[in-house]
Amino acid sequence: MTELLRVENMQVALKASGEPLLEDIHFSLPRHACLGLVGESGSGKSLTCRTLMGLLDRAFTCSGRAWLNGVDLLAQPPEKMRALRGKTIGMILQHPMNAFDPLQSVGKQMVETFTTHLALSPREARERALEMMQNVSLRDVIALFDRYPSQISGGMLQRIMIAIALALEPQLLIADEPTTALDSVTQHDIMTAFRAIRERLGTTMIFISHDFGVINHIADRVLVMHQGRSVEQGEVRQVLRHPQHEHTRYLVASRQALQRRYQALLSPPANDMEAVKKEVAYDRVG
Repeated sequence: MTELLRVENMQVALKASGEPLLEDIHFSLPRHACLGLVGESGSGKSLTCRTLMGLLDRAFTCSGRAWLNGVDLLAQPPEKMRALRGKTIGMILQHPMNAFDPLQSVGKQMVETFTTHLALSPREARERALEMMQNVSLRDVIALFDRYPSQISGGMLQRIMIAIALALEPQLLIADEPTTALDSVTQHDIMTAFRAIRERLGTTMIFISHDFGVINHIADRVLVMHQGRSVEQGEVRQVLRHPQHEHTRYLVASRQALQRRYQALLSPPANDMEAVKKEVAYDRVG
């Protein structure tokens, strides 16, 4: 597969103090592949992607190279990055409510986005919005179109964000922990939607999560981050089975411990089951 993105020695620091926040971040991403960024809170996952999107403010300095289709993202002026965001690089945020204007209906915001980036007429943009909402398995889309963000659940807003991103057909789609704030059933639905996106459209993706289980479900390769550094990377299954770095081993072991506790709750030991049966029998006699 041909390479879409290559990041070389990317560094981010606080301008006032020089304190490093990201150091020597490097990875490559082939077209149609998905890279999972995994690490604990504060490891630099989201900062890495905000840097690639050109969303750092003046309090930070940045160096290195990030080549996307031959364009160095880290060397582009703000106006060029604004043009690239959305159409070339799409981003799905962790908290979907923050991505929408609370004073406008989601339909109006979708139409404005599509008329701006896709050069559609308002009527065409409305039709495109309804079509894309259906494509991410939303129901009663005409009613949803006229609702305000506060009238829509977090899971539905997340699907609408996905619909907007896909309509713009970006070369690269970045998903920043899109399931973290959702309940388990909605998390499953959103992950199913992302899997369908990959299988149907072959969209190149960076998927951020603190959960190796989520990364294993969606990504081909994984980059493990710790304290602002990339400490290990490789194929997801290989890293899960044979983690090399101490921090990767810790993350994998933590995931396995949670799985064991979950299985223990589902399948209690035989003596515990006998106690449960006796309790049930006693209740029936009483």
